[in-house]
Amino acid sequence: MLQFVGRRILVSIPVLVGVTILLFLVLHLVPGDPAQILLFGSHPSPEQLQQLRERLGLNQPLPEQYWHYLGQLLHGHLGRSFQSNSTVSSEIVARFPDTLRLTLAGMGVAVAVGLPLGILAGSRPGTLLDRLSTGVAVLGIAVPYFWLALILVLVFAVNLNWLPALGVGSADAIVLPAVSLGIAFAAAIARVIRSSLIEALEQPYILVARAKGLSERSIIFRHALKNAFISVVTILGLQFGAMISGAAVIEVIYARPGLGSYLVSAIQTKDIPAVQGTVLFIAVVYLVINLCVDVTYGVLDPRIRERWGRA
Repeated sequence: MLQFVGRRILVSIPVLVGVTILLFLVLHLVPGDPAQILLFGSHPSPEQLQQLRERLGLNQPLPEQYWHYLGQLLHGHLGRSFQSNSTVSSEIVARFPDTLRLTLAGMGVAVAVGLPLGILAGSRPGTLLDRLSTGVAVLGIAVPYFWLALILVLVFAVNLNWLPALGVGSADAIVLPAVSLGIAFAAAIARVIRSSLIEALEQPYILVARAKGLSERSIIFRHALKNAFISVVTILGLQFGAMISGAAVIEVIYARPGLGSYLVSAIQTKDIPAVQGTVLFIAVVYLVINLCVDVTYGVLDPRIRERWGRA
């Protein structure tokens, strides 16, 4: 197990380096001068723009700027924001808890809705209940979550006035954002658990369990779901990373603080250190989640642990 985790960490290093290179090139190839954006409205002279570029290090060749950025990363420093002049690390630490709360709430909605739908559909394939559950799942995937967010605001905040539409002032302020973020992912979970459960119920050990006289409920929940959950763990890991990125749009729509709104603001102002640091942090979180998913495989399936031991 420890050898496997060590190998996964080593493999993740080139991935992170690739992310830094790609992100660095994209940000510098996108039109726009950060110095002009910072001095917008003050009618700066060419000398003022040149001084600001020198202070920000934007006048250096791109390879030199990248090596300087990479050196900062090796020392644990993500740089300073062009806009606020504060460290990007402190901005991330201050905003990540809000994004994490929204992501966990959205994941809770996804699991609470998607898991029962998938179990109902997978345990009774071909029935009316299966078709209804599948239809709901397909509808959830087809509806964009940002469009759903606007509809939920219109119905429950504007027309019915049941829930707040903006801010984080109360506990119920997270309900609409979490539902907006979680419904589409609930549909994905339902489809995966349905197909995995149907496949598990066709295995020989299920026939043996039925021959022993076990109830259908016991067969599904004590035997079939254990193997079906391996696919669910995969989709949960992938969806959690996608939810963090999807939270960017949701945070903007609901005016919530967090990494998403911070990243959108940084992109609009071409705050290069803020964008680089935030995206790199999200990439690290994504890799850590995938590592946890792989370790969970071994907990759910002893055969995977055996393969790790022989590797």
